Amino acid sequence: MGYNMNIYGFTFSLIELILFGILLVTFIYQIYFYFRYLNGILHLRTKIKKGKLAFQDEQPPVSVIICAKDEAENLRKFLPFVLEQDYPEFEVIVINDGSTDETDNILRDLCVDYPRLRTTFVPVGANNVSTKKLGLTLGIKASKFEFLLMTDADCMPEDKTWITRMMRNFSRETDFVLGYGAYLQKKGFLNHLITYDTLFIALQYMGMAANRKPYMGVGRNLAYRKETFFAQKGFASTLHLSSGDDDLLVNKASNPWNTRIEISPDSITWSEPNKTFKGWLYQKERHLSVSSYYKSSSKFRLFFEPTTRGLFYLTLILALVFGNMITQIATAVLFLLRYIVQLSIINSSSKHFGGRKYIATLPIFDIYLPLVNLYILVFGRKSSTRW
Repeated sequence: MGYNMNIYGFTFSLIELILFGILLVTFIYQIYFYFRYLNGILHLRTKIKKGKLAFQDEQPPVSVIICAKDEAENLRKFLPFVLEQDYPEFEVIVINDGSTDETDNILRDLCVDYPRLRTTFVPVGANNVSTKKLGLTLGIKASKFEFLLMTDADCMPEDKTWITRMMRNFSRETDFVLGYGAYLQKKGFLNHLITYDTLFIALQYMGMAANRKPYMGVGRNLAYRKETFFAQKGFASTLHLSSGDDDLLVNKASNPWNTRIEISPDSITWSEPNKTFKGWLYQKERHLSVSSYYKSSSKFRLFFEPTTRGLFYLTLILALVFGNMITQIATAVLFLLRYIVQLSIINSSSKHFGGRKYIATLPIFDIYLPLVNLYILVFGRKSSTRW
């Protein structure tokens, strides 16, 4: 009944040929995506080693902006690492976003020891959907300098040269510098999942920016010009959204020529990871809730990769189940080749940033995380239909 084809003495059914054809096409795109985009950091590292990328010698004054809500303990622990940066001229502005803990007292004490620390606050009773955006706007307006460097209260720079590393990328045409905001490594499966997810997202947005297709940054480690912020009317277009103070600004105002990435291990900021799956899931919900506001080109690229990934795994399983021995062997070879490429690029990049290795967990996370994202987009408490 079915159509069969004889190739070099082997007989293949139509279903086998279709499945393997889809598998091969998705395999080719996946390999292209890894080498073109996810390999961007390693490729840029090679260019830097060969002296093919120029950095700026000037060190202009910088305003570091931090918005804090009930972050007293984190400010006590991490803020000194920001205040003690080895950089000629900078200020640190911390905005108290309606904290009910000891944030005010901690900031008051730190101001005594660190004259470069300045503070402000979000007025009591502010009814904005995102008081963080209001707080950041207040901090930016209060800043004395043209260059702004964003981070969070729970972030700790890897090194005293963090500001130097980020600022060296500001050439005359540069408006945005994207850094890597990693999570501290702890024991446990959840922490492995969080650190892998964060690394993959960073390789994606930094790799795309390196290939002149910037689409987002993270507020844990992001620099831009004050004039760029005001040219975009700040967060005016996204005040109705709880998130998006970082990625939507970059997505709206970045272009192939005004965005650079900083990949030095000294430029990383480290944050405390969520300790519960529920907390991590909520964090992802907040991020994904604004993805529908990205540019169409960004949404297409972000949609196409996990779609081809899902098709790759689906056709791989079907080909192994319904294929003959030749098809099964060819399918296994494609899986192994892709897995080897993943191991090489993901782990080499992770090692560059001082992260852990992913071997047995890599295919698990590779399948699981797109399903989590899909679930959030369809069934999440803050799905796009309610934002």
